[in-house]
Amino acid sequence: MFNNRISFVILLLISVSIFSGCRTGLLGGEDAPAVTNQPATPPAPIVVDGIRTSYADVVEKTSAAVVMIEAEGKSRPQAQEMPQSPFGDEFFRQFPMPRGNPPPRLQRGLGSGVIVSADGTILTNAHVIEGADKITVVMADNKSLEAKLVGTDKPSDLAVLKIEAQNIPFLTLGNSDNVRIGDIVLAIGNPLGIGQSVTAGIISAKGRRTGLSDGKSFEDFLQTDAPINRGNSGGALVNLNAELVGINSQILSSPGAGGGNIGIGFSIPSNMAKSVMEQLLTDGRVRRGLLGVNIQNITDDAAQALELKDRSGVLVSNVLTGSAAEKAGIKRGDIITAINGEKIEDSNVLRNKVAGTLPGTEMKLTVLRDGSSQELTATLEEFGTAENANDNGPSPEENGGPGNQGQNGTLGLSLQPLTPDMAKQLGLTSDSEGLVVTDVDQSGVAAEAGIARGDVLLEINRQPVNTVEGIQSALNGAGDKPVLLLIARKGQTIYLTVRPR
Repeated sequence: MFNNRISFVILLLISVSIFSGCRTGLLGGEDAPAVTNQPATPPAPIVVDGIRTSYADVVEKTSAAVVMIEAEGKSRPQAQEMPQSPFGDEFFRQFPMPRGNPPPRLQRGLGSGVIVSADGTILTNAHVIEGADKITVVMADNKSLEAKLVGTDKPSDLAVLKIEAQNIPFLTLGNSDNVRIGDIVLAIGNPLGIGQSVTAGIISAKGRRTGLSDGKSFEDFLQTDAPINRGNSGGALVNLNAELVGINSQILSSPGAGGGNIGIGFSIPSNMAKSVMEQLLTDGRVRRGLLGVNIQNITDDAAQALELKDRSGVLVSNVLTGSAAEKAGIKRGDIITAINGEKIEDSNVLRNKVAGTLPGTEMKLTVLRDGSSQELTATLEEFGTAENANDNGPSPEENGGPGNQGQNGTLGLSLQPLTPDMAKQLGLTSDSEGLVVTDVDQSGVAAEAGIARGDVLLEINRQPVNTVEGIQSALNGAGDKPVLLLIARKGQTIYLTVRPR
């Protein structure tokens, strides 16, 4: 029995020792390692089986350089209206409104910006800070700094700001020309004022022109499906190398989306942003080249009417008097196929190439005329120093009525000869010849082509027309091919094609 008691005591001591060790391990004790010294959970792998599972490394390198911009300004309302009241208008008539100018109202706007240098240079959109009297930059760490406006450039919708700072995080500008459709990009900004957010997508298209501006802008957008919303304007579009390839600027939306993202956003390419920024920092303004032509893309019908083998190049529909183009020998009806040896197939590309070249620069133009190629040299003028549009004058009926009017049933038009007075009112020279469109059959081929009342028909298949009888003669000689019409509209000329039936 004594041996049994000894065995029991030993067993009891062993059990207590084991239990004490468990408590120490679970609850912590003098000899147990601290919880803070336990191995940290390893980060999730960025790439698994060749597939990227995270953009966290890119975000870590870029997000600190994207800021929120608060713009404050005062606006004076045009007129004061009687406030709406549940008590009716009579309630407010007890309190007459003060006479004189109404007081200014404080307006606040929120947007985004991108730091592009360690000394505090910031790129954003011109529309984000438009009309601002005070601009505040809120850094990623919520520190607020007042910003100085270096300059704005409305045609590109870009602005440059400067904050007093040193050695701050910034983004390196990438080469947007190297961006490819299908490349993965991240959009970083301050959507709807909720704070910095990151979205991912791809480059959907390049060289986009939205048509949302007033027609005086220069657009060469990168299109992306990375979600962009209001407040993202001025924010960063970055590639997976953590380079800035675009400044977010516009979105297309739908009524059902309430003005929000539907997967169609647009960013200003970094190369355009860099050029504008450098000029604003150096000269405080942006200088652009001007050739002095109106151009348009070549449709399949236009190519067939012009007897072209393909649609390469852009069609010159007008040459401004005294312009660089006229001095170089460019004529209406020419097809510009290349600039400085680089093939051109889109009118917006040509416009941006010219605008991106400094005034005074010589530009080599390859022109197709009457089936043969020619090399011309133009010395660019400065954009903004010449008028390239005229005001729309009165309609023909306001200048003495329809007068000697005739009709052409093939086109579905009512026309009358152009007089010197009518030409002046329509923005043409007094010696211009042609036929004024006084009415359009909405079921005819001319209406389908976009011809409208007040247009002036100048040529058919590059031959002048001055009489209604001459129109039918020109149409009869065209056979079953598309017919090329030269139309004057609001002081400009444009080629349109119709298919008579």
